[in-house]
Amino acid sequence: MAAKTTLNAKNLESLGAQRLAELLVEISMGSAAHKRRLRMELAGNHGSAEVAREVRKRLASIARARTLINWRKVKALKSDLETQRKTITETVAADDPQEAFELIWQFLALANSIFERSNESSGSVIQSFHQACEDAAAIAASAKIDANVLAEKVFKAVQDDGYGQYDNLIAAMAPALGKDGLDCLKTLFIQWSKEPKDKPAEDKREIIGWGSAGPLYEDEIDRTQRDLTVRIALQEIADAQGDVDAYIGQHPEDARKAPMIAADIANRLVSAGRAKEALETLDEADRRGWADMPFEWQRARVETLEALGRAEEAQTYRWTCFEQSLHGEHLKAFLRRLPDFDDIEAEEKAFVHVRAFPDVHQALAFFLNWPAPAEAAKLVVSRKAELDGNLYELMTLAAEALAEKHPLAVTIVLRSMIDFALDSGRSGRYKHAARHLADCASFAPHIDDFGNTRSHDLYVAELKRRHGKKHGFWSLVT
Repeated sequence: MAAKTTLNAKNLESLGAQRLAELLVEISMGSAAHKRRLRMELAGNHGSAEVAREVRKRLASIARARTLINWRKVKALKSDLETQRKTITETVAADDPQEAFELIWQFLALANSIFERSNESSGSVIQSFHQACEDAAAIAASAKIDANVLAEKVFKAVQDDGYGQYDNLIAAMAPALGKDGLDCLKTLFIQWSKEPKDKPAEDKREIIGWGSAGPLYEDEIDRTQRDLTVRIALQEIADAQGDVDAYIGQHPEDARKAPMIAADIANRLVSAGRAKEALETLDEADRRGWADMPFEWQRARVETLEALGRAEEAQTYRWTCFEQSLHGEHLKAFLRRLPDFDDIEAEEKAFVHVRAFPDVHQALAFFLNWPAPAEAAKLVVSRKAELDGNLYELMTLAAEALAEKHPLAVTIVLRSMIDFALDSGRSGRYKHAARHLADCASFAPHIDDFGNTRSHDLYVAELKRRHGKKHGFWSLVT
């Protein structure tokens, strides 16, 4: 049973309405966010119209703001935006979807003004706008917005997508737009692409940079950006309409030879039941670096072979790709298609290949990601001389994975980072190296046999012999 002083709804009810109201007023003093929340709750007592009025006021206030949003203010801004967005979608939309639709567009219109005065780089704020695009689509369907009106709104928004806030808008809006709306939207973008752009007089053209061919003019950059916006929009519309040929048509012929674009096209052709064309598209891609083709192209190829009924060839290709890249997804897909028990033998064969792979770090990353910590430990012990302690991110992951059950392997990994820091005189890493040395001391009693690896005491003695004058490091060793 919870104590009577435990903070929960039932215990707080015992304080009575008047005392709770006094406490809320007291707690909200000095907190604009808490005050806004309380005002919103009060507005809710008077219906969604009053709530909508409060939201509109708050959105207008955010739009008027001009102060810089530094990293300290991002969390509060995110919370404020989420409060407004959820109020629109959960309270106003349920009672008045037409009003909610106008409010969610007012919300989306905040993006440019917010990002213009923000250096936020975590991506948390833009997530609110991406979610608002999804919300706008749901509200539009509920409000039964005219398809042409909706198409016009989407068109204008995407034209002004300065910070990527509308990146998912067309895909989200596709169901609400329907066939007529998508056709209208397509027409608007095609018309925009054909509109002439006034070219300023030569002496008034603004140079904003320099390229290999000479000056870069602002009007040329604007035109290039417009062409890119149109092309991406028409690709998204084609996807929404299930029109593979229209999607392909938005890629210049030379661009279709790029492996990633070829893979995208092939995936759509396979989905449309046109696997033969998909394979031709992949085969026409630029394959000068055959062994280094991106994973997406390789995956598209095996899926195309599967769609053509060439399952054995697809399996052979999966294994070849795995042998060349050590990409775990290729191996997992290969093993899934094997009969029971054959997968165990194939996995062991794969592990033998990984252990002998020329790049020990790529092999180590594979075992860590698989995950196979015991195999990672064997690799570290057998190829310790090849480890590069400068790869601190990989080595840190390895140390974390090996710490529980493989004391010798984790010691070798930690020593690789210590040796790099001291051998290269990286004083900025001395603090970490000292911590790693202390960790090595704690692992030493759990190592039954150091084999051809120095014991901890001998290792420390060797460190002192080679780096005894690096007082900045030894002053940190406890």
